[in-house]
Amino acid sequence: MAEDRNAEPTMDAGGMYLEEMFTDRRVGAIRRLTPVKSDGSVDSSRPVLFVGQAEIMTNMGPVPINFEIEGETLDQAVEGFTVAASAAIERTVQQIQEMRRQAASQLVVPQGGMPNLAGGAPGRGGKIQLP
Repeated sequence: MAEDRNAEPTMDAGGMYLEEMFTDRRVGAIRRLTPVKSDGSVDSSRPVLFVGQAEIMTNMGPVPINFEIEGETLDQAVEGFTVAASAAIERTVQQIQEMRRQAASQLVVPQGGMPNLAGGAPGRGGKIQLP
């Protein structure tokens, strides 16, 4: 894994896509990713992909959400946008709530312990401290 971080960034000539953006300037955007060969010509052996983009407002500001949309044409992607966006928003909200629960339940245990608060041997009691 450390080798991956030290490797120079290299483009994958066999995995290139032409990216086009469509938006209604209100709800979100759809990116159409058309597979291309390294010479820029369309690669019909791979499927066209559609990726939706939206954002939700949280108490910490807007959170961008990206999600794949099923479909083979732009019309199908537009029709599938609402369902895919709703599912992605629900997943994101659940992830945010889980992160909040984890942050709220973190306990900090000091290395040296605390003074004798439990009446036991010195340095053995009261080791849990809330952040």
